[in-house]
Amino acid sequence: MDKATKIYIGVFILLILGFIYIQSTKKKPINWFPSYVAKHKIPYGTYVLKKELPKLFPSTEIKNSYKPPFSYLKDSTLTGTYFFVDEAINFGKAELYRLMNFVKRGNDVFIATHGINIDTLGFKTKKLLSENLEDKVFFKFNDKVFNNKEFYFDKYFDNQVFTKIDTANTTVLGFTGYLNNQNKRTEKGVNFVKYKYGKGNFYFYTFPEVFTNYTILNSKNTQQTANVLSYIRSDIPIIWDTYYKTGKIRITSPIHYLLSSKSLKYAYYVMLLGVLFFVVFKGKRTQRSIPIITPLKNQTLAFTQTIANMYFEEEDHKNIAEQKINYFLDYIRTSFHIQTTNINEEFYKKIASRSGNSFEFVEKIFLECDSIHFKNTITKEELIALNKNIEKFKNKNSYGK
Repeated sequence: MDKATKIYIGVFILLILGFIYIQSTKKKPINWFPSYVAKHKIPYGTYVLKKELPKLFPSTEIKNSYKPPFSYLKDSTLTGTYFFVDEAINFGKAELYRLMNFVKRGNDVFIATHGINIDTLGFKTKKLLSENLEDKVFFKFNDKVFNNKEFYFDKYFDNQVFTKIDTANTTVLGFTGYLNNQNKRTEKGVNFVKYKYGKGNFYFYTFPEVFTNYTILNSKNTQQTANVLSYIRSDIPIIWDTYYKTGKIRITSPIHYLLSSKSLKYAYYVMLLGVLFFVVFKGKRTQRSIPIITPLKNQTLAFTQTIANMYFEEEDHKNIAEQKINYFLDYIRTSFHIQTTNINEEFYKKIASRSGNSFEFVEKIFLECDSIHFKNTITKEELIALNKNIEKFKNKNSYGK
């Protein structure tokens, strides 16, 4: 290896190591993905809430549900508050009916998500829009115990309000809207309701961001989260849903798993670098042996001999004659471009004129073929005679003799 090559390799190694160092030390951008997963510490994860729930409800059992409600609620003796928080939740009919039966027995279901449209319970939502982009969003609770305090949110989100509710069984707990620069309300709508069903209650809230790390760690909005959680009963377990989560972790491939971990990712890069060096240096020192490729043998002759010996030993002269006739007809079609479906006097004339054989000889061969078709067996002499006539026909066509 000459000096220039060593320098190039050294520079290449330094570049790779520099790239790995920069990637490992640079500050990652904030991930604003709305995952709502309890293990995620990103702004829109729910790590803080899940961690603080035992402190907020010290005498309440906290359970995790890793299954869809349809499967989890098969046990009709379960009690508790089934707690859902996610960007969007869509229940199937059978699953919704099982939740309704769960509530009917005296339990609660708390659902915090954008766009709650449940026709079965008479609820529909729409997006609340403001005419001015500079308007800020406010939230307020109806209960006077909260002193009519208003809360605000400084990030863009899909602000939904209820357009249809069952007024006979529904209690409005809170609303949202927009304030302009003069602190005047431009839009307003209901976003938090309690629906009485059987012995229990459904709670629907269209602002799931209130339970995220970003909101809870913001001192201005911590009380808002506490106000919402105050509607959850402490005398029955809280069932935390982990199934309906936008950011639920799914390992789609081994590479995805490797790259999802910082340590494994750089170990993978180092391994690739090592493989590259091995290929470069090992490939130059050792040349792969070139295998000897034995050409394929022509087995046509052996196959023909095998078939001929088989027919000869069996003495099936009729079968051999039929094969000879079929090959002869194929020879007629390919050599003279004449169809062999209708064999008549006109056919004999065409064959005779194109092959150089006489009309009588052509007619004789095909009459002989017809005779063989109608016989069950033929003699060896008849087979030899047929073969001689066919060969004579072909020789006349080839040499004009």
